[in-house]
Amino acid sequence: MEFDYSGTTPLFQQIAEQIEEGILNGSFKEGEQIPSTTEISKSFAINPATVLKGMNVLVERELIEKKRGIGMFVLSGAQQKVKEYRRELFLTNEVGQIVAEAKKLGITAEQLKELIERGYEA
Repeated sequence: MEFDYSGTTPLFQQIAEQIEEGILNGSFKEGEQIPSTTEISKSFAINPATVLKGMNVLVERELIEKKRGIGMFVLSGAQQKVKEYRRELFLTNEVGQIVAEAKKLGITAEQLKELIERGYEA
């Protein structure tokens, strides 16, 4: 995990994003325990309340669950939920910006499609 202590993204959000990324790439597998609030807090010199706030974001999104007295665990189906969430963000944010910029530059839908297909071939 890497955190930008001087950036504009709050630390709790960075924690949630880092754990989410770990779920997506398989570092944190479904059913497995993730590092504890204390472990993350001590390893990265972050207030435990901040770490817990980041984890609670993922609890609310039903990606992890707290097992009282044991720790936090990745829920079944969490990886698919992250993929769907990220896919939706990509389609609404990134693709929308690309299409808007292409229109400004006079790039047709067909030309854009060809460029995307070339990118997949590379």
